[in-house]
Amino acid sequence: MAIFLMIFALLAGMALPIQFSVNSQLRTVVGSPIIASGISFIVGAIVLIIISLFGKGLYVKKEWLEAPWWMWTGGLLGAFYVSATTILMPRIGAAATVGYVLAGQVIVSIIIDHFGLIGANMHAINVPRLLGALLVIGGVVIVQKF
Repeated sequence: MAIFLMIFALLAGMALPIQFSVNSQLRTVVGSPIIASGISFIVGAIVLIIISLFGKGLYVKKEWLEAPWWMWTGGLLGAFYVSATTILMPRIGAAATVGYVLAGQVIVSIIIDHFGLIGANMHAINVPRLLGALLVIGGVVIVQKF
């Protein structure tokens, strides 16, 4: 199961630069990174709704309405992310965009793990984790410079 999850994660990671490039090209057709991002979200939402309908169905439950407000911000964060990458990709390139996004993910992930934020298991910041983050950031600088 662990190997399947690793492959699944790698495939998800491989999908990102493709998505960045596709959305960037769509941006040139529709004339706006925000409209291109919106189209991307609409297509994705339609696909997920169809999958949900063929799965267990789509039912609004009482627990949904009782959830804290911040649990509903995933779509907002996703919209920011997709719009940002649609804007960045044609300006700084796929490798630099992915690199900076990855560096940001590693930095915030270490903070989330250290403090156990948003329901994450706690993993203290330590020298190897900081070194790993610095290596990612250094790699981003090298990729963008050359």
